[in-house]
Amino acid sequence: MQRYKVKIEYDGTPFVGWQFQKNGLSIQKVLQEAIFLFSQERVIITGAGRTDSGVHALSQVAHFDLKKNISKKKILPAINQNIGNRPITVLKINKTNKNFHARFDAKKRTYQYIIVNRQSPLTLQKNKAWHIRKKLDLKIMNKGAKLLLGTHDFSTFRASSCGSKSPIKTMEKISIKKSKEKIIFKFVSRSFLQQQVRSMVGCIKYLGERRWNFEDFKKSFKSKNRLKCAPPAPACGLYLAKIEY
Repeated sequence: MQRYKVKIEYDGTPFVGWQFQKNGLSIQKVLQEAIFLFSQERVIITGAGRTDSGVHALSQVAHFDLKKNISKKKILPAINQNIGNRPITVLKINKTNKNFHARFDAKKRTYQYIIVNRQSPLTLQKNKAWHIRKKLDLKIMNKGAKLLLGTHDFSTFRASSCGSKSPIKTMEKISIKKSKEKIIFKFVSRSFLQQQVRSMVGCIKYLGERRWNFEDFKKSFKSKNRLKCAPPAPACGLYLAKIEY
């Protein structure tokens, strides 16, 4: 039995998410079927991050096992060919230790969120970013983001369906930078709650458009009450950007 580590990018728009679900096509299902077509082995591919429906990945990491001894040089093109025209690409594959676990061994995860802040509608970036017409105040947004750094109870930003044992997480780094009309958020932590990033972005956006002042933002966060959260940012702007081991 040989374990393989793969690096994957995908457009999450047409999928129900990473995880296999009965109600639609998942990224996991597409990859497992692609592996079966060339290996004739039923595998389970385990991802480092269980991205939700509509969420994209620049660098998802996953692992799977094969009984047959197949050259990794053959596996990479075989998987990509069998994926067909679905928007998933395996970028890299390596043999790894049988004890390696893509999800549990990850030390840091980086998520990126993209807002396009302009009047005109999106064409090339449709389903790839959150379009906001009202001008956002980056200075107050960064002030709010700093409040979230460190170890806290993030219950305000936790989806009701979240399966995590604890709402306590440590945000190691948050950055919000603007390049022309594009605002890029980056969040770094060992792990995240379900919908945490989208919920944080939604609250920071309320701050940036002056719907909330800083005290409103602070009260929402400190309340540990999901009902006090602003509407979460849409999935289309979220990317799993990097996994570190």
